[in-house]
Amino acid sequence: MLVLASASPRRREILSRFIRDFHVVPSNAEERCSGTPEECAVELARLKAREVYSRVGGTVIGADTVVSIDGRVLGKPSDEGEAYRMLKLLSGRVHRVTTGYCIIHEGKEIAGSATTEVKFRELDDELIWAYIRTGEPMDKAGAYGIQGKAGLFVEWIRGDYYNVVGFPMEIIWKLRELGFEVLSR
Repeated sequence: MLVLASASPRRREILSRFIRDFHVVPSNAEERCSGTPEECAVELARLKAREVYSRVGGTVIGADTVVSIDGRVLGKPSDEGEAYRMLKLLSGRVHRVTTGYCIIHEGKEIAGSATTEVKFRELDDELIWAYIRTGEPMDKAGAYGIQGKAGLFVEWIRGDYYNVVGFPMEIIWKLRELGFEVLSR
């Protein structure tokens, strides 16, 4: 039994493109971390995977995505003001999106991370506030979702697009190496 330890509809949708049969069991793990953005993302993914594995067993995938700039991790905004400050900070600059993952398979942990660089165009206040009013940034690390309206903000990316959405293809390849059938219908 393959289990996705996430409530994210984006992760569920990406995984379903490649693997047909899996269950979704959101994690109840407390999200706390320290260290570099990469260490933080992997630590949070481990916490999620371990918590769900302790309840349901099977093969469990935990993932967590962080946005960082100047070594500072940007989580999900707590309110519109914080969303504005995050988007203003990202405006016209390159930032990093890192997804940590942990797969628990047959009691063993396989953990890693993928990082993608993203450059935003210069964003004026009118555009930032128009985006915030859509409600889209409020449940996303760094206050944006590349797969939605914020795709307009992106000048370029270097790396895995799906990583920026929150589920890098590296996870699919790891599952394939573990014997899970991909691309079957």
